[in-house]
Amino acid sequence: MSTSTDVIPAHRAFISDNIAGASPEIVQAVAAAAAGYALSYGDDPFTGSVRHRLSEIFERDVEVFPVSTGTAANCLSLAALTPPWGSVLCHPSSHINVDECGAPEFFTGGAKLVPVPGDDSKIDSDALRETVRRRAGDVHSVQPSVVSISQATERGSVYTLDEIGRLATIAKDAGLRVHMDGARFANALDHLGVTPAEMTWKAGIDVLSFGATKNGAMTAEAIVSFDPALASELAFRAKRAGQLASKMRFHTVQFDAYLTDGLWLRNARRANAMAARLGDGLKAIPGTELLSSPQANILFCRLPQQTTEGLLAEGYTFYHDRWAPGIVRLVTSFAHTPEDIDQFLDAVHRHTR
Repeated sequence: MSTSTDVIPAHRAFISDNIAGASPEIVQAVAAAAAGYALSYGDDPFTGSVRHRLSEIFERDVEVFPVSTGTAANCLSLAALTPPWGSVLCHPSSHINVDECGAPEFFTGGAKLVPVPGDDSKIDSDALRETVRRRAGDVHSVQPSVVSISQATERGSVYTLDEIGRLATIAKDAGLRVHMDGARFANALDHLGVTPAEMTWKAGIDVLSFGATKNGAMTAEAIVSFDPALASELAFRAKRAGQLASKMRFHTVQFDAYLTDGLWLRNARRANAMAARLGDGLKAIPGTELLSSPQANILFCRLPQQTTEGLLAEGYTFYHDRWAPGIVRLVTSFAHTPEDIDQFLDAVHRHTR
């Protein structure tokens, strides 16, 4: 296994899309923004440009709150959507339930996460229909307040528009709001081939955590609110959480470059295509088992123990045995090339003989 100080070659880097570098266009934009002076706390021209761009992309006026991490985007969004005595309904494998270290409970002031099951890391509509009514109005229990879905999911699956609409309708009929964790929003959008508006507010989403860091940015995430009534609360919550950056332009110039000339969609298309190539290659190697066809840039497979050990010994990086013995998660990024994928597949084949 590589040490923390090593630079990992791309053909060995499959532990997460977080470990990829940044798109050259974004690096150049940050460098250009460092020249001269600009007003602070979001009054700079880059932040104004991003608000305008996102309103165009989502086909309506939106409120935008740049933040530095996906955890901040998710948890501040949820805090604005639920009271401390509320509950957040989410899938058991969701990032907010598994990988946020209690941050949702902290930022909401104590709201409870209530897992709702479903196949492929997607909330089942029948299970949600039952959960939104459970103990509603009972002062002894937390009250269902918001449904949070991940698009794409931690399994690499993608909700269809019908599935999003169905869950949102169940939530709205019960008086709940709907949040989307879009850490890999562009990857899901590429898979479905739909518009950002169709995958969000037109389907019933109230607030989106709009991710860019996993798809070519450096430290750029944003809360996008489709409900103008939430703007003031989100602004104060962002400041109170230390997420109102004084040099905001270094966050938003990343988004400005990310959204220019379709860079964000090209990056997602590349990452998804590399996952598809990886999946096709693994299926052709006897002894390996692809657990599902990748819909975004994440895939899960079963590898023989000697294969996993051999790959790790050569410095390949990926999660293994975290979900079950023999199960490996592989994540591709915008920076991977077909040659990187083929080198990895050659190594798998070598260690599986």
